[in-house]
Amino acid sequence: MTRVTILVDVQNIYYTSREAFQRNFDYNAFWRQVTDGRTVVKAIAYAIDRGDEKQRQFQKILRAIGFEVKLKPFIQRADGSAKGDWDVGITLDAIEYGQYSDLLVLASGDGDFDLLAQKLITKYETEVEVYGVEGLTALALRNAASRFIAIDEALLLAKH
Repeated sequence: MTRVTILVDVQNIYYTSREAFQRNFDYNAFWRQVTDGRTVVKAIAYAIDRGDEKQRQFQKILRAIGFEVKLKPFIQRADGSAKGDWDVGITLDAIEYGQYSDLLVLASGDGDFDLLAQKLITKYETEVEVYGVEGLTALALRNAASRFIAIDEALLLAKH
């Protein structure tokens, strides 16, 4: 069986799914798709903790599905901008677990991960599947990945 590591950039997937479809990503459908016929080495969802109850419930759902949830505090800067970026954490975990995996699934459209995908493929011979919203996923990341899988209806929750 294919050994898979699954890493999800929760903020990126949330905002791109909302922008493109005005809908939320379906983590259960995603889990079924990426784990089918595969052995999970590690599955991590990276999120920003704003401390509200709705988020805590969402994090419980992610854990129940099978994800480890890593949280960073939401930081509001004096100028009004916000900080909450998991790029370095995702990269470190991808290198740590990706070298023991046949496949790394990365759910993010962030172009900063193109170098990571290239490194996993060339140095560790780990395939990289990128899940992202078509048109909102950086071309550099799509080109660097072994496969790009566009988020579509099958990976979205029904409209409320």
